This record gives sequence, C-alpha cells and structure tokens, in this order.
Amino acid sequence: MADNDTQPVVDVDVSEGTAEPDFDSLTGIVVDGFIGAVGGLVGTAVMTAVLMVAATLNAFDLNSFAVLADLTGTGVLFPANPAAVGYLVFLGGGMVTWPLLFASIGSYLPGEKYATKGIPYGFVLWTGFALAFYDGYTGFLLVLYLVLTLLSHFAYGFALGAVFDYLSKRPTTLV
Repeated sequence: MADNDTQPVVDVDVSEGTAEPDFDSLTGIVVDGFIGAVGGLVGTAVMTAVLMVAATLNAFDLNSFAVLADLTGTGVLFPANPAAVGYLVFLGGGMVTWPLLFASIGSYLPGEKYATKGIPYGFVLWTGFALAFYDGYTGFLLVLYLVLTLLSHFAYGFALGAVFDYLSKRPTTLV
C-alpha cells in the first residue's frame, strides 16, 4: 500500500466535444477514407439483405451481378461464378465510389445528420440501379422490384450516413 501513496497523480482532461477532422495530414485523409469504406461496407451489407429478400420473392435476380462482371471485364477472373465476381465489383463501388461521393456532397443534402442525408442520397443512387438491374419484370413483380430496391437504397444511404455520424464523433485517439 505504501508504494501506491508515492505515485504521482496524472490529471486527464476529458471533454465532451467533437473531435476535429485532420484534413492537413495524410493520416487524416486515410482515416476519413477508412470511415467511408466502413460506412460503405455496412450500407452494402444492409442493402444486400434487402436484395436477398427481393430475390427470395423473385423480384430480383442475383445473376444480374454477372452482367456487371461482364461489363467490367472482371468475369474472366473467376469464370465459374461470374455473379460472385460481379458482386465484388458491386461491393467495391459501395465501399469506395459512393461513400466518396457522399462525403463530398453530403453537406448539400437535406437533413441535419448524415444518417438522414443518406436517405435522399440512396434515392438518387436507386434511379440508376433500377434501370441498370431491371430484368424484364412486369405486373406485381415490377412493383415489388421497384419497392424493394428503393427500400434497399434507402437502407444503404441511412446506414452509410449513420456510420459517418458515429465515427466522425470518435476521438482521434483513445489512449
């Protein structure tokens, strides 16, 4: 017990403020890119879950990702399963391209938090997705396709923005 009495007291300043982003260093840029990639991964995972529901209801064909692999020329990497390769291309876009665009235009979107700003962003992305992945659906399946893919994009945008909100408030160091 006597040894503990001689230890110096360290005063730690704990504040509730938001961590300021570090735009002037390579480390800050890499951290921001990592936040975008994590947000894109979470958003794409949520979107995939909704697309799986749509596929179960025959309102979405998972082989549509094979067309994406063929368009990008990546289908030759694993010809046994071009849909898987196409999905990896889709995942890459969801983790890199769309989060970068969201980070650059997010402050101009309606809403106070990035989670709510992600919903109209998801709508904009959906307009291209609905046309690109349309596979000749008619009648009720067309309505189901449009509704479920729209919901999946709302979920993507919300999840992407929620991760931006959560990770942007984290301190730069936890030590």
